[in-house]
Amino acid sequence: MTSPWTVDPTGDPGPGLFMKLEQAHEAALTDRIVRSGVRRLVQESWDRSLTLRLDPSKPAPERELSAEELRELRDRHPLAAVLPVVHNLLIRHAFASGLIVAIGDELGRLLWIDGDRVVRRKAEGMLFVEGSDWSERRVGTSAPGTALALDHGIQIQRGEHFSQLAHPWSCTAVPIHDPDTGAILGVIDITGGAEAVAPQTLPLVEAAVAAMEAELRIQRLSRPVGPPRTTRPHTAAVFAPAPMLPTAPIRTLPARLDVLGRDHGRLEDGTTSAVISPRHAEILTLLAWNRDGLSADRLSLLLTDQSNSVDNLRAEMVRLRRVLEQATPRIGIASRPYRLESAIDLDALRVLALLERGAHRVALGAYRGPVLPSSTAPGILEIRAEVSARLREAMLSDASAELLLEYARTDEATYDSEVWRACLELLPARSPKRASVVARLKRIEAELDPAGAAADARNLPQR
Repeated sequence: MTSPWTVDPTGDPGPGLFMKLEQAHEAALTDRIVRSGVRRLVQESWDRSLTLRLDPSKPAPERELSAEELRELRDRHPLAAVLPVVHNLLIRHAFASGLIVAIGDELGRLLWIDGDRVVRRKAEGMLFVEGSDWSERRVGTSAPGTALALDHGIQIQRGEHFSQLAHPWSCTAVPIHDPDTGAILGVIDITGGAEAVAPQTLPLVEAAVAAMEAELRIQRLSRPVGPPRTTRPHTAAVFAPAPMLPTAPIRTLPARLDVLGRDHGRLEDGTTSAVISPRHAEILTLLAWNRDGLSADRLSLLLTDQSNSVDNLRAEMVRLRRVLEQATPRIGIASRPYRLESAIDLDALRVLALLERGAHRVALGAYRGPVLPSSTAPGILEIRAEVSARLREAMLSDASAELLLEYARTDEATYDSEVWRACLELLPARSPKRASVVARLKRIEAELDPAGAAADARNLPQR
């Protein structure tokens, strides 16, 4: 028996079927006549969409969330912790199959989109972009919105979408649940052509969701059980509720060090979080970056560029070890050479790892700004420049127009005329965003080169 949740694999996938769906869609919306061949759950979703007085010929608002709101929502959303699972199980398949993968929250707002770059750019034409709302209440029938409305995995093909902008597309979506409470955390969606609703696609997405939910449970079980440690005044304790009698093996996660966009480092080890001084943050960043270790002379030069500062370094290492002993005893520093005894998850290295996997959107979301921006230590200057340059290169070479615009609006790229010109080249000829990009380029030229601004502005394409 054919499942009501999936596209009929025995049906005619050719133009005849798509024409029938278009005709059924028009009849249902104009005359409220439901023709045969349309699944009941699709009919019911169309009815809900009409009740909401949605106009299928008009696009939904481009963004429900601003760039800053999107960044903050990503930061605190529980699904951010299991993004590597999505990349391992779905993103690689998406690149090979001409598909895109989107992850939305429980309200249907798209938080992350990745996959085939050409398809991503085309999907922007129907406003399928990060920060947009694809719930039923906003766009009507769609795989992510209807999957959330019905709390079930579903496939929606072409003319089954309520919005006419989405009629060239097909998609499969599955809700994601909290493994403890069963509450809906979000939805994962695969969008593209016929491959997006192939018979194997829904089981593939369901398996990825099961793996995500299992990873969430493992991460919760990995948190240490028992009363919190007493912390010094310079630490801020962060505690998680103790799980009930865990039966799975406990996995120790590496301590985390955040140095992007902040002058004081932030250390977290699963039970406590501590803000550390700029000098200690510099030392730990250099040791995390150089996993094989650094001699005292080399580390001293990377910190101060002065050959006579080794004694000062040794005194600072004594102070740092005392801080670590109170803040997170799991982090130890060995000597000769100086090296970390256990791995630290450095946020700057995490961004580079995401870029190497092609997860540029996730990498940009994780990039908070330059590495320890106020530091003048030679070694930190080198790391800062490398991370910044590799992110910029990835954005210019592989980012979609939407993602490149998001990068251009960061403090780091706000005066980067090459980035803004690349945005202009990627935007469609009739995009309403072109005017603001041209205006931005004119302001950059006027501020950086007032004499040549007028001449350069005449060379900018206006439409």
